[in-house]
Amino acid sequence: MRIGLFVTCLGDTLFPEAGRATVEVLERLGHTVDFPAAQTCCGQMHLNSGYADDALRLVRGFVRAFGDGEGFDAIVAPSGSCVATVRHHYGVLASDSGDAGLQRAVSRLAPRVFELSEFLVGRLGVEDVGAYFPHRVVYHPSCHGLRVLRVGDAPLRLLRAVRGIELVELPEADSCCGFGGTFAVKNADVSAAMLADKVARVLESGAEVCTALDCSCLMHIGGGLARQRTGVRTVHLAEILASATGDR
Repeated sequence: MRIGLFVTCLGDTLFPEAGRATVEVLERLGHTVDFPAAQTCCGQMHLNSGYADDALRLVRGFVRAFGDGEGFDAIVAPSGSCVATVRHHYGVLASDSGDAGLQRAVSRLAPRVFELSEFLVGRLGVEDVGAYFPHRVVYHPSCHGLRVLRVGDAPLRLLRAVRGIELVELPEADSCCGFGGTFAVKNADVSAAMLADKVARVLESGAEVCTALDCSCLMHIGGGLARQRTGVRTVHLAEILASATGDR
């Protein structure tokens, strides 16, 4: 299968290891992964702030980078929130633009875009990717993956198949970490309070590592954990799945 890597701007800028791990996992399973270098931001931040015209320009850029999807069997990203933007908002933006050609391209492209865990479990039917990660891990279900993409237990099924792992339960797992893209900037006090609750629950779990589908959530939670000098680290799900020696 030929797969396009949608690395996301946050991943590319701050967490390139999540993108590399995604490639490692997919290539280990025998797939060919290509990286369209022209890709930029998906436009989620612009949509969050009400700048639909700016987001539309990024929709056009995404289509130029990945074509209409015909060149790839699938497009995979280590980010539930960015995939949710493409699948659930691009069609509306394209329709509102009145550009029939863009609408056709988006209608062909958007259904081919997947978050990594939903692609592995839902599309490929794979749960065991040959990973080894001997650590006590807790999983935080990010809001977009949980409520928009509805990935369900796909990430947990992948984690349960990892050799050496001790998977522990996160109390109040379905509560938001408080990041929410530009929400954390515009509502900093509320975001900080939500983060404090999430960090407390992670510590309550007794985990060594907190994992999630989104680098944005992990950045927010990881910052809270680091500032308190808890010793708990954050690791993207893709990195756990790519680990074959337990050295991550």
